[in-house]
Amino acid sequence: MALELYLDLHSQPCRSVYIFAKLANIPFEFKAVDLSSGENYGEGFGKVSILRKVPVLKDEAFILTESTAILQYLAKKYSTPDHWYPADMQKRARVDEYLSWQHTNIRPHGSKVFWFRGVLPVVTGAPVPKEKMDSAMEDLNTSLKLFEEKFLQDKPFIIGDQISLADLVAIVEVMQPFGTGLDVFEGRPTLKAWMDRVKKEIGVELFDEAHNIIMNVALLPQTFENKGLPDALKMRIMKMFN
Repeated sequence: MALELYLDLHSQPCRSVYIFAKLANIPFEFKAVDLSSGENYGEGFGKVSILRKVPVLKDEAFILTESTAILQYLAKKYSTPDHWYPADMQKRARVDEYLSWQHTNIRPHGSKVFWFRGVLPVVTGAPVPKEKMDSAMEDLNTSLKLFEEKFLQDKPFIIGDQISLADLVAIVEVMQPFGTGLDVFEGRPTLKAWMDRVKKEIGVELFDEAHNIIMNVALLPQTFENKGLPDALKMRIMKMFN
């Protein structure tokens, strides 16, 4: 039975899993999940519907959630090149350090800006209040600054001269607000140079394929109109807005 990956490429964690599986030539069945229509809350999500989230890995009877756990599982099971998740204790600790940090920093801050700029105005019919947008931007800028100064410094990649899972997770997070037309690389040459290196390592074609869906935020109004908005997602959006 083929490995199954339940993913929605609107999601940063899903994109990191998708890119890594493709890069590592891991055979898998791509199970597309549309979060915007609430598929993860219905029977269409199959036997893993109770998990109510993506990404999800299903390896025969084994089910795994949480993107970082999935990436580590894939790296180990398929014996991917060492630089992705190094055997060297200190290098691996650097990868783990970033993977732990991002959950409460760059990922939620980038997501909030994405929602505020690309989704909330569509759902509510009004722009996000300036004070809320300013606060979200301040959090994102703080995270990006810390990412450059602590994790990148003057290195090509987070652990040194080679790309790792940490860089892969980081790039999809940085691209989330970029998809709304916010140039997060403007005035940040270190971040821009790092992004160019990561994109080259991943491959332009795969990088663009994975990010194409969030580079078309302008299509969201039509998506919501065609499919409607599930109550669970609507409540989450309104809670964020208020």
